[in-house]
Amino acid sequence: MDNLTPEQRHKSMSRIKSKDTSIEIILRKALWHKGYRYRKNDRSLPGSPDIVLKKYKVAIFCDGEFFHGKDWERLQMQLKNGSNSEYWLKKIERNIGRDDKNNKELFYRGWTVLRFWGKDIKDHTEECVQTIEEEIFRQKLLKD
Repeated sequence: MDNLTPEQRHKSMSRIKSKDTSIEIILRKALWHKGYRYRKNDRSLPGSPDIVLKKYKVAIFCDGEFFHGKDWERLQMQLKNGSNSEYWLKKIERNIGRDDKNNKELFYRGWTVLRFWGKDIKDHTEECVQTIEEEIFRQKLLKD
């Protein structure tokens, strides 16, 4: 990994935001440009989804690869060889479990959950928007 001192790492990690991250803003701007209106970080729903399309009951999460455990098997191996590995393994496993629990609770309440990885939002924004639009279209068909 890198050679940061504990103080430098603490300073770096403390700057990571949970709301209004760059990936959320990219996706929100793309949706707004297409004419979709949404709510941000709706605390009335499990997991406070990053973007909520209430009209269609679609909850969208913009997940960072590290904190939400993308390619978990590979990441686990990297973390086991890094510093403070026990902490990070437990933290990310809790995040994965919490994400799964929130997905199930939202589904139980009749919501569709869409999750996008940060890199996909950055590199393939239009495909992410298209996935959302396909779900909106599907919801419209179900209502008719």
